[in-house]
Amino acid sequence: MSTPITTLLVANRGEIACRIMRTAKAMGIRTVAVHSEIDRHARHVREADMAINLGGAKPADSYLRTELILAAALTSGAQAIHPGYGFLSENADFARACESQGLIFIGPPASAIDAMGSKSAAKNLMEKAGVPLVPGYHGEDQSLECFRREVASMGYPVLLKAVAGGGGKGMKVVESDAELADALESAQREAQASFGDSRMLVERYLIKPRHIEIQVFADQHGHCIHLNERDCSIQRRHQKVIEEAPAPGLSPELREAMGDAAVKAAQAIGYVGAGTVEFLLDEQQRFYFMEMNTRLQVEHPVTEAITGQDLVAWQLSVAQGKPLPLEQAQVPLNGHAIEARLYAEDPSNGFLPASGRLALYREPADGPGRRMDSGVDQGDDVSPFYDPMLAKLIAWGETREAARLNLLGMLRETAIGGLQTNLSFLTGIIEHPAFADAQLDTGFIPRHETALIPDRPTLDDDFWALAGCSWLLSKRKTQPMPSPWQTLNSGWRSGLRAISRLHLRCGEQDRQLDVNITPDCQFDHTEQVLTVMQDGVTQRHPLLVTEQSVFLRWHGQWQQLEAFDPISEAEQAHHHSGGLQAPMNGSIVRLMVQVGDQVEAGSVLLVLEAMKMEHSIRAPHAGNITMLFCSEGDLVAEGAVLVELEESQ
Repeated sequence: MSTPITTLLVANRGEIACRIMRTAKAMGIRTVAVHSEIDRHARHVREADMAINLGGAKPADSYLRTELILAAALTSGAQAIHPGYGFLSENADFARACESQGLIFIGPPASAIDAMGSKSAAKNLMEKAGVPLVPGYHGEDQSLECFRREVASMGYPVLLKAVAGGGGKGMKVVESDAELADALESAQREAQASFGDSRMLVERYLIKPRHIEIQVFADQHGHCIHLNERDCSIQRRHQKVIEEAPAPGLSPELREAMGDAAVKAAQAIGYVGAGTVEFLLDEQQRFYFMEMNTRLQVEHPVTEAITGQDLVAWQLSVAQGKPLPLEQAQVPLNGHAIEARLYAEDPSNGFLPASGRLALYREPADGPGRRMDSGVDQGDDVSPFYDPMLAKLIAWGETREAARLNLLGMLRETAIGGLQTNLSFLTGIIEHPAFADAQLDTGFIPRHETALIPDRPTLDDDFWALAGCSWLLSKRKTQPMPSPWQTLNSGWRSGLRAISRLHLRCGEQDRQLDVNITPDCQFDHTEQVLTVMQDGVTQRHPLLVTEQSVFLRWHGQWQQLEAFDPISEAEQAHHHSGGLQAPMNGSIVRLMVQVGDQVEAGSVLLVLEAMKMEHSIRAPHAGNITMLFCSEGDLVAEGAVLVELEESQ
């Protein structure tokens, strides 16, 4: 029986919430956004037909509050709830709660989520079905002693994984017995914080595997098909970074075998809707079941690109009782697509998540085979409380190389400023010869890390000379020059060259500049390009201007220029000698020291949680803990002094 949906509540945020709402609106469905207090001005809220404030900031106080989301659905008159991915998308209790309120849950039945929601239970199910598994332990005994015994029988290295996990959360590679206890404790804390379930499993860590996943889809009439595969091998700390479809180098026979296994897995649990069966593929082309994600995946756009289908529209249709629009033999496989995940994080500083205001955000130009799924706009604040993904860039081409070059062009046209991102890191991956040659496995990033994360470009005299010209020329258009009698910094001098004195800052560096603008340096406001002619050589530098800043592209990276008053800053400066500062906004989950403790260089002093991941703050040198400025559970801002460490004499 068909159940029409006229109003849809999207129980998620960011780019996926925007994506779902756009598809729903195209189908004539009214959309409702829910949001935390801190997200009240977010893009998904602005795009919804109706928005309801859940309050709070952390996910546990907002997007994970089942009772608040159900109340919002009933208040808004929604017939259905789409959970997106993450948060409540794989929560069987939430699916049952929706059903109990007469709401359609856009996802599989709760029984299917139960079957695959626990990685250990899923492995038991697949073992009975004859699907090959990686050697490991997924039992109920969660004691350190049990894990130690099981690991001893399979040998190191091993991989700890959250039973209810996903997205790399609660996952640790352990190289030796000496690391096991701390790694298990940390993984359990991450799993509890992200999924409300601290249970773990452990399996042998395969060397140089590929991560291949199969997109499956089933309707309420017993039909189930797969829509080809995706290669998600380019990962960092088990978090996918680059995905593509189809997987390079797979034979038709292997594709069919993996697709058949995935469909059988879905049918075995009475699956309905979109799901993904994930496998590890070793160097001998043997595949092993890893897990099933009972939801839409972040990387679904590459499957849409090679099949020409809208998987969100399929989800909404299937939820209304309609049959799948295609049979297995009708599923297309056209061309190649690659997706890059754009994150607010700092690759040169251990990929620490970044938060702050997007002072600059420019997306690449539209074009054939180009797609941008984003959840932010220029001026938006990026919160420390949620996953740091800003957007996804998806490129399609007739061949893999055509898709790669299309994506490379998109990355180079994207401009972001105000906080650190992985934009240059992504560009480095896509233009790397090994990626171009499809030399893919899960160790790609660690193996090429030196090339992918080069030293930050030196801000030398050439840069600062260009920065001074950039600032003056760009500001003359946006801020009319005052009379020379009204300012001491106009550069005007009777009978002499016009020299302007500037104080500019870029990142942690600043410089006093005396700038003389000549006809050899020109700024085209329409094209947003600075042209410099010197010694017969002409160079063009992209230059973008906002109210407060100027953004100059230098050696492939966007550099943010800001004016400052050195006298005023000197008067306001204060410094805590020997203080260790928070590298990002977050919460203190564990204090490892007390006042008076003697610590060695490299010792973990405390653990900071930000964007669902734990980060250890270590002692830069041996010394004595003289002050603590935080407690467990405290929320701290970036730059806040946490610990005062007096260096040993």
